[in-house]
Amino acid sequence: MVGLSSFRDDEPIRLALAAKVGFPDGSMTVNGLRREFHKGNLAVEVIAGKHYTTLNDIKAMRVKCRENPKGRGCTGASRDRVDLDNGLSSMERLNAAQAAASMIAQRLKSACKPT
Repeated sequence: MVGLSSFRDDEPIRLALAAKVGFPDGSMTVNGLRREFHKGNLAVEVIAGKHYTTLNDIKAMRVKCRENPKGRGCTGASRDRVDLDNGLSSMERLNAAQAAASMIAQRLKSACKPT
């Protein structure tokens, strides 16, 4: 088995070898690395139709893929703001605003004389 110390961190290696070296427990496959490449998490060089990456790129991918604990389910609202929406979610507020706009439009249409 090839060890991590056999490669420089910036040396390009094929994806199959990168999977073995970067994940010595065998938990990552070439297809897994390709999926991460297509998701934009792993930098890959394509030279003569062959895919290469570096150990530095593997480390950067791991940082990008690291899960963070989930915060509040509500986004975009300040925690210090007084909630004037009586507990409505952002989707409920959006739906209510759309319904109000639709009612106003209907009233304006009905008030106009046909031409």
